[in-house]
Amino acid sequence: MSTDPIRLTKLAKRAGCAAKHPPGFLLPLLGVLPPVTDPNVIVGSSTADDAAIYKLTDDLALVFTTDFFTPIVDAPRDFGRVAAANSISDVYAMGGTPTTALSIVGFPDSLPATVLGEILSGASEVAADAGISIVGGHTIKSEEPIFGLAVVGTVHPKKVLANAGAKPGDALILTKPLGLGIISTAAKNDQDSRGAIREAIEVMTTLNKAAEVLTQFEVHALTDITGFGLLGHLRNVTAASGVSAEVRASAVPVIEAAREYAKAGIAPGGTRANLKFLADWVDFAPDVTPEEQLLLADAQTSGGLLAAVPEAIVPDVVRALKGYGTLAQAVVGRITGPGTGRIRVVA
Repeated sequence: MSTDPIRLTKLAKRAGCAAKHPPGFLLPLLGVLPPVTDPNVIVGSSTADDAAIYKLTDDLALVFTTDFFTPIVDAPRDFGRVAAANSISDVYAMGGTPTTALSIVGFPDSLPATVLGEILSGASEVAADAGISIVGGHTIKSEEPIFGLAVVGTVHPKKVLANAGAKPGDALILTKPLGLGIISTAAKNDQDSRGAIREAIEVMTTLNKAAEVLTQFEVHALTDITGFGLLGHLRNVTAASGVSAEVRASAVPVIEAAREYAKAGIAPGGTRANLKFLADWVDFAPDVTPEEQLLLADAQTSGGLLAAVPEAIVPDVVRALKGYGTLAQAVVGRITGPGTGRIRVVA
């Protein structure tokens, strides 16, 4: 009987948020859904936002979301930690405070129950860091391990930070580096020659509590960067806000190993699907390299926050984020004017 450690990523065809259906598959489906007419729904599915918001009273609204996926890392405890941080992030991305969560589990009979115990323990560790408890959940048998959370939070109805609301002249600030999808794919395929998965896990398990800093400022739009990549989630912001944007590739923070791997052509299928979808929305300047395009479309798992803030307060916001200790405080672009959602990327 083998005593080798179980590598969860070898049990999954696709890893983390790269396992999600791409925006080109999902967005047309939203258009055929019946419109939401409940006046208490502040944010629904129409703008492809990070979570739904439901108003309970004039002073209280619920934030609720769910996120789950197949393993993006090998160690069960790390898988639980990453999945929990990723799920909770959607509440932070709406300007909300998480309050509680439920587990969503798919688990194969071929694995020992202790593996699931480790996954749940890792998730509970991150939930505790967010100040919440995982109070229950639901499990099914599945061919691949699947884990995530359904998370509930609260927010004042007048303090919701949706992805709609970006204004011409806003600066775009990013709080984590990119490259997580590319690095996790390299690790899954035994191509992570620089051992970058350790840094990637640190990034993915860092909660997006930076939202608590951003809510102290005038923020016109906010989202977190996950499966659709930086450009895909920015496209949701620009389309929902009726604006256009410009991104400076050289200003975007990237985990250095991911640049090397992207040059070697290493990228998850979800990243390539994102890039294909973005062809209708993004204009790349001629000197933006193919690897930079891949990185900007890379399917992140538990990536950072992207905030649209007035240009005048950028120094104060950056200073506050740096003081808080965010992994990045990068001004990566700007909202250039009214528009239909198009994005231009310059080197």
